[in-house]
Amino acid sequence: MKTVRPCSQIIAQLRNAGLRPTRQRIALGRQLFENGDRHVTAEMLHQEAVQAKVRVSLATVYNTLHQFTEAGLLREIVVDSQRSYFDTNMADHHHFFYEGQNKLEDISPDQVVVSTLPEAPAGTAIKRVDVIVRVS
Repeated sequence: MKTVRPCSQIIAQLRNAGLRPTRQRIALGRQLFENGDRHVTAEMLHQEAVQAKVRVSLATVYNTLHQFTEAGLLREIVVDSQRSYFDTNMADHHHFFYEGQNKLEDISPDQVVVSTLPEAPAGTAIKRVDVIVRVS
């Protein structure tokens, strides 16, 4: 019987995305991806890492989240000019944002219908449509 190392899935995920599996990327990847789909800010992930005894700076967490996003492992959800969440659910979907709680919740794509879109400006193409429904 083949023994699977605890980090082997994260290491493979990083390599498949073209990222070198450094100790910090593996540790942060485990925090992000081993517990199902979730939404985190850099500060939230940093706090979780510190509690898990992972030695990592907040700057490294920010850099890693952006590297994971550029590599297609995460989606950045900008809720306002000072707050971004990073979503591990890469399938098409939308979000409720609970303003009083600073919390995101997934909305199934079949629950939101965008019937018309303007034409994209010349020389561009629409990549995707993100809907954030703000609730209090």
